[in-house]
Formats: sequence, structure tokens, C-alpha cells
Amino acid sequence: MTKILVVDDETDVQILFQQRFRKEIRKGELDFRFAFSGEEALKVLEEINHETVLILSDINMPGMSGLQLLETIKRDYNEPPPVVMMVTAYGDDENYNTAKQLGADDFLTKPVDFKALKEKLIQNI
Repeated sequence: MTKILVVDDETDVQILFQQRFRKEIRKGELDFRFAFSGEEALKVLEEINHETVLILSDINMPGMSGLQLLETIKRDYNEPPPVVMMVTAYGDDENYNTAKQLGADDFLTKPVDFKALKEKLIQNI
């Protein structure tokens, strides 16, 4: 089972992901965890003992930004390193370049194209 951590300060994202991946969750193929801040994401990662293999993180969040979270994950969680995809409403070059420099494995824009995301998940699992 693939464990995925979704990090976004918008709590309705949890319902959206559970609806869009209902079949995969029911079959036991995907196990989603949700965190609503960068700080909460780090606590979740500690609780599940580095078992997450894929992290989808919003960039613009209050407190610890997604870019700060990305930097921390790439520095502290390297055994084995999770795949980190950054998600933002702003497809601007600055965020993209910063995320790539910090080690982001992929970059998605909101609203998330769930068909494309499912294809990316299959490629990265």
C-alpha cells in the first residue's frame, strides 16, 4: 500500500482527495494522510516513522510554507527519500524554480487535474 501525505491549509482538500481516490482507497492501494500546515506535516511524518513514500504539499500556507517544508523533508527524511510534489495556485516561475532547486520531484497547479495526478502517482509508485 502506498502512503501519501497531503499537506494543504485548505481543509476541504481532504474531502476532495477522498472522493477522487475513493476506488483506490477502498481497494487498499492508497493510504492518504492529511496535514493542514507544514508543522503538522512534520509531526505526521514522525508519527508514521518515515513510511510515507509520496508527499503532495501546497506552497502557500501560513506559518511554515510548503517550500520550507520541502527543504526540511529533503534534508531530514532521506532513508528512503519520499517523492515530493509541490502544489500551488500560482504557476509562476519563481516558485517553480525555487521548488526545483530545493529538490521537488514534480510541480502541480491548482485546481488539481486529478486524472493527470493519478497518472503521476502511478509513475512514482
